[in-house]
Amino acid sequence: MQQADAALRAGNIALAEQRYQEVLRLDPHNGPALAELGTIAYSRRDCGSAIRDLRAALQDSPQMTQARALLGICEKQQNDASALADLQSAFKELPEGKLRIEVGVNLADMFYQRGDIDATLPVLQKLLTLAPDNTDILFFAQRIYSEQADNALNKLLLLAPDSARMQQLIAEKLINSGDARDAIDHYKKALALDPHLPGMHFELAEAYMQQGSGLAIWQLAREQLQLAREADGDNPQIECALGSLDQKQGNEASALTHFQRAYRLAPSDPEVQLDLGKLLADQNQPNLALPLLRAAVAADPMNAGAHYRLARVCHQLHLSSEESLQLKLYREIRQAQDKVAAIHQQMNRQPDPSVPAKDEPK
Repeated sequence: MQQADAALRAGNIALAEQRYQEVLRLDPHNGPALAELGTIAYSRRDCGSAIRDLRAALQDSPQMTQARALLGICEKQQNDASALADLQSAFKELPEGKLRIEVGVNLADMFYQRGDIDATLPVLQKLLTLAPDNTDILFFAQRIYSEQADNALNKLLLLAPDSARMQQLIAEKLINSGDARDAIDHYKKALALDPHLPGMHFELAEAYMQQGSGLAIWQLAREQLQLAREADGDNPQIECALGSLDQKQGNEASALTHFQRAYRLAPSDPEVQLDLGKLLADQNQPNLALPLLRAAVAADPMNAGAHYRLARVCHQLHLSSEESLQLKLYREIRQAQDKVAAIHQQMNRQPDPSVPAKDEPK
């Protein structure tokens, strides 16, 4: 065993195998030697040999979690019925690390292939916690959640196609596509169907604010925000929206009151911190704006606008090194966001109706 382990550490796999085989000649039920041979077979993608050796190892030493993990992965590749139980056991017992992630990916995929979404989701959530930047896991999560969203939408269409919630959903999709004018019509239909639908007045106000500018539009938005306040009570989002309207109309004193009220309601909200910080900076109070903007950047580090605003305040306060850093981060985030926007544009590109489909005559 000592000679085999030394050969394995030195990277001499052939010699290590010979020595582990010699161990088994002397002691046919030696669990550690069987586990090492199974691991070597696994590294060669020889799942048949790996399964044989790893099962024999676990019969002798069932507590070897790593051997059970590799066994479960190989069993899955071989469509062996024992894979699910071994993967579940290993995923539960393994310490955090690459092997646990690999086992979790295989386990989630098994549940998904069986159509068991209720079992897939908890494993997927754990994987996202263990490896939040793993592109394969993110791709898998996006696929699962997209399917769940589509299923929920289809069920809503079947059960309540003419409901207020359906009108709200249509409006939200129109808003996301930049069509505020049509979204407003659907928000109004939703309110006509259910005047007490939570959050509806606020969403309609936002749609008005996105539609354009001018006293008439701003007044319509303000009316909806007042109705939202009556329906939903104190809310930092409503206060910030009222503050934004006051800013647009040049009433900075009233805007400050709304932003300060929002901050009292939600002092840790990065949007509230940013709105109040921006107004204080515009009012030439950079010392008061600085801690708010720093907090906003810390809470939402991918907000390019927050970095830019913080850089401007740092310039006012002659904080040169921090200003340079924030401008650098602002440019990097904007470049990344531009790439993301370009990819979204590719994904949402509509086919040219003048170009015939593959099976259509030209």
